[in-house]
Amino acid sequence: MENKTEHHHHHEVSGKNLGWSIALNVAITLAELIGGIISGSIALISDATHNFSDVISLIVSYIANKLTKRKATDNQTYGFKRSEIIAAFINSATLMVLAFFILYEGIQRFIHPITVAADWVIWLALASIVVNGLSVLFIRNDAHDNMNMKSAYLHLFSDMLTSIAVLIGGLVMKYLQWYWVDSVFSIAIAIYLLYASWGIFKSALRIIMQFTPSEIELPKIVSEVEGITEIENIHHVHIWQINEHDIMFEAHVDLKRDVKISEFEIVLTKIKEVLARYKIGHVTIQPEYSVSDNKQIIY
Repeated sequence: MENKTEHHHHHEVSGKNLGWSIALNVAITLAELIGGIISGSIALISDATHNFSDVISLIVSYIANKLTKRKATDNQTYGFKRSEIIAAFINSATLMVLAFFILYEGIQRFIHPITVAADWVIWLALASIVVNGLSVLFIRNDAHDNMNMKSAYLHLFSDMLTSIAVLIGGLVMKYLQWYWVDSVFSIAIAIYLLYASWGIFKSALRIIMQFTPSEIELPKIVSEVEGITEIENIHHVHIWQINEHDIMFEAHVDLKRDVKISEFEIVLTKIKEVLARYKIGHVTIQPEYSVSDNKQIIY
């Protein structure tokens, strides 16, 4: 027996704002790449690479946002609800790879400082800060309760921090010729990126692998369900998430006596009340009586 106990109404992501962010980041990526080649600045080229990753992450987020709005069909009974989780996974994984790249480049630059045309670095870093700052503002509201948009937001925010580091490095190089400063900021930002993206990566991976949500304690649920008078035991339990918000639950339930369907509906209501306390909204229960099978909770 299946029952969906609640419907979630979530914040609607603005595709228009996402589109503007993509356009702005394409422009600054090209500008920094050209400026980096002309000035000989590895810092600018690295920042352009980071901005390009923003473009990719925003496009992935945009596609995922469109897909997740599609209705379920006979061939996709859950629709594309998990597309945003996959996008968050890809974006966070990409960010971690880039963080290692920036860390490596930062160490290399610290060992071998490079003299560059500081004016190009300063002006293009300023432009990148403005572009990424605007992009962050465009999608800030969408990032509050959407893992996909949060990962895109983190890309943009981290790139804005990177551009600030590049700007400071440019100013220091111009006026003090301390070329090692740029590498120190790069290393610090890379460490921050690894720390910040790991949480999203881990959460997305848990959902993709259909692990039990971290906030749910299965033994407590089993204890409460088995505390219902009519229930002998609960077994073959599965708890997983389709996306950030929708938690699914299925299990076999042994009843103490043979009952009519109308009587079991009363028992099902009690089960739903228990599960609702854990924000589980989609419940599928297989009622059993005198069935000889494995009674393990996890099977």
